[in-house]
Parts: sequence; C-alpha cells; structure tokens
Amino acid sequence: MQEKLTDRKVAYALLAIAVVTCITLVLMRRVWWCEVGDYSPWSWDIWSSHNSQHLLDPYSLSHFQHGIGLLLLQFCCGRWLSVRTCTVIVALIEAAWEIVEKTSFMINRYREATISLDYFGDSIMNSMSDYGVCLLGVVLVRKTNWKLGLAVFVAFEIGSVLWIRDSLMLNILMLTYPVEAIKLWQAP
Repeated sequence: MQEKLTDRKVAYALLAIAVVTCITLVLMRRVWWCEVGDYSPWSWDIWSSHNSQHLLDPYSLSHFQHGIGLLLLQFCCGRWLSVRTCTVIVALIEAAWEIVEKTSFMINRYREATISLDYFGDSIMNSMSDYGVCLLGVVLVRKTNWKLGLAVFVAFEIGSVLWIRDSLMLNILMLTYPVEAIKLWQAP
C-alpha cells in the first residue's frame, strides 16, 4: 500500500532539507553573516559588499519566483505527482541551487558572465532566507491559483528589471548565454 505524503511529512521534509543545506554550507566554510559588520537584516544595494550577505536583498524576489516555479512543475508533472511531492521537489531544487551557487565554479561564472563582478557567495543566513522566500512562493501557488502566481512572477520580473536592471530570467540568460549588450546596460 502506497503511503500518502501528508502536510506534516512535507513540513518535516522541508525542515530536514533546510538543516542539511545549512550544515553543507557550514562545511563549505561559508560565512554566517556579513563580514563587513553591518547587522541590518537587509541590503538594497546590489553593487556593495553587503549584497547577498543579509537576510534580504533585491535578489530575494528571484527566490520567491523559484517557488512560483511550482506552477511549471505542477503543469508538467501534475498528472503523476501530488502538490505535496512537487513542493518537496521545489525545496530540493532550491537547496541544491543554494549549495551549487557557492561553489568556486559558480562564483567565477557569476563574476565572468554577469554584473556580479565582486560576488563571493551568499552568507549562510542569506542562503537560508532565500530558501524560506522560495517556500513563500510555493505557499502563494498552493493557496491561490496559477493566474495570480503567474501575475506575481511577471510583476517581479518587471519590477526587478526596473529596480536593479537584473531579474531571474536575465540572470539565467547571462549565466547560460552571456550577451555583452545586456551586461553593458546592467553596469552601474
């Protein structure tokens, strides 16, 4: 008999994923918090050494969009996977990204291909916050409908482009196929 994945089991899985991610980042010798010494919970300047070192930054919007990505997973696999299973898969993907993003390869890729010239990896607290923000995107999709999720996704894309001249889609493009004209436009 197949065991049903309950909300409680999903919550335990999400917590376990967070703990394993945190331990992995500690073992990777990531810093816990901003080494510059600013204890503000957020940093809004993507060009400063504080970016990706506090709980929230402009890129928190893209992590919320990762959670909204549950829509795509549900659309593609909803026939075979429950919403709860999709939630755990999204959490696993986000956690994996938070770890891969801190590898030397990805840090160097960011420096070479994107506007993040001084990027040296997120702090552990920023990574854990990104994970939590992603799960908030999942909650939005689970508690509302796909139309609202899609509208928020698009609004965050447009808002990010207007605010910081970067976004989730631009970041993916620049990491996979850098466009020099975009990089010049994004420069401060």
